[in-house]
Amino acid sequence: MKKMVAIVLFAMLIVPMTAQEVGLQLYSLRNQFKQDVTGSLDAIQSWGITKLEGGGTYGMSMEDFQKELATRKLSVVSVGAGFEDLEKDPQKVIDNAKAFGAKYVMCAWVPHDDNKWDLEETQHATKVFNTAGKLLKANGLVLAYHPHGYEFRPYKNGTLFDYMAENATDFTFELDVFWAHHGGADPLALMKKYPKKMTLMHLKDMKHGVQGNNTGHEDVETNVVLGKGQVDIRGVVLEAKRLGIEYMFIEDESSRVVEQVPQSLKFLDGLNKM
Repeated sequence: MKKMVAIVLFAMLIVPMTAQEVGLQLYSLRNQFKQDVTGSLDAIQSWGITKLEGGGTYGMSMEDFQKELATRKLSVVSVGAGFEDLEKDPQKVIDNAKAFGAKYVMCAWVPHDDNKWDLEETQHATKVFNTAGKLLKANGLVLAYHPHGYEFRPYKNGTLFDYMAENATDFTFELDVFWAHHGGADPLALMKKYPKKMTLMHLKDMKHGVQGNNTGHEDVETNVVLGKGQVDIRGVVLEAKRLGIEYMFIEDESSRVVEQVPQSLKFLDGLNKM
């Protein structure tokens, strides 16, 4: 607890406020939340962040968790949803999103056997997302699929992601620039190719020297401070602003997250001044 307080005070001294569209994916602080829920929320508040992507209440009741958020002027604008719930119980997803007052629902993974991902899996996922997305849309929600890298395997003259994007009638995408880059795609090129399909973003940078693959898996310690890695963070952020993407969530899965997020915010603040 004392360590968290010290980090909060330090962050308040050095980190300037950033544009409101920069939020935080709460998974970044998954380990911190296990130890200290309110202290973790204090840290987020000290960073000048107000918009969150989450979906859980970390052992608290929804009412109590919402009170803690409100006290710190934090709001959950996007919630995660499992693929199976979207396929079999979309009403559960809708109810959870509405309980948080969120606008967006994101799905970050489609279950598949081992590393097998081909047209059959792509078509099935696309159908599920369109069906669920239509229902969510009728309830005032936006469904966004978060590709993890295995979708960028070759298909015809493009990739399996192209199939998804071209057939996404009732869902959009949350572009995680780390995973797109890791899967062999160019995040900036994707944004320019599908400007109306990208509604959310995850900002995450990859350590230099890391070689990507199509598994959707990587050591979390390869997450580095934004602007310090091999992803063109500057380019994608400026393009996101041009496209009017509503929220860009920092996601830092490393063990250094508490130290790195303030540095990443400082980098982003520098872009705001350009």
